[in-house]
Amino acid sequence: MNKRDVIKKTQEYVKKILEREVSGHDWWHTYRVWKISLRLAKKEKNVNLFVIELAALLHDIEDWKLCNNYSASTSLARKWLENMKVDEEIISHVCEIIRDISFKGAYVKSNIKTKEGKIVQDADRLDAIGAIGIARCFATGAKLGKVLHNPNIKPRLHKNFYNYKISKTTTVNHFYEKLLLLKKLMNTKEAKKIAEKRDRFMRVFLKRFFKEWYLRD
Repeated sequence: MNKRDVIKKTQEYVKKILEREVSGHDWWHTYRVWKISLRLAKKEKNVNLFVIELAALLHDIEDWKLCNNYSASTSLARKWLENMKVDEEIISHVCEIIRDISFKGAYVKSNIKTKEGKIVQDADRLDAIGAIGIARCFATGAKLGKVLHNPNIKPRLHKNFYNYKISKTTTVNHFYEKLLLLKKLMNTKEAKKIAEKRDRFMRVFLKRFFKEWYLRD
């Protein structure tokens, strides 16, 4: 098994699946998570880059928001890696990361245990905040049929994934229910540093949004 060949073929495989996705969970989101993961990994010691790259590339191919699953499935990722003759230990690790990577509610603790998983989770969360995060938030909101903003619908912090998933919230509420919480949930020192700037930008955006909403600009 040539690891670089596996990464190259996995990149091509994922690109074919996600290149037409319009929810903000497209190929370019995956590409950014992949590259951010490598950036974060450079700051950490004793990590398996092969696991990190595979998990980053495959993390969204069966995301629940795209496939209407209860949670992220790993069946496609497992089948692909088995076809690539990847060792079972690596496959199990990658699938574990994919299952546990997603945010599942404000009061739901992450199950990510390994350094590799924490790096990929940080990379995924970094791409959910900042300028790109704002753009992705509104793209996802439209895909899921959420209204832009309704001042009569208040943000809610969810105690379990089921309530988080079925919540009839608004796109703007999503900032308060998830995005503005992510800065404090970063695992690695480098991700925390990056998150500071991206979080600050989102807060500036929201301040401006509400000025315009209430005609105070």
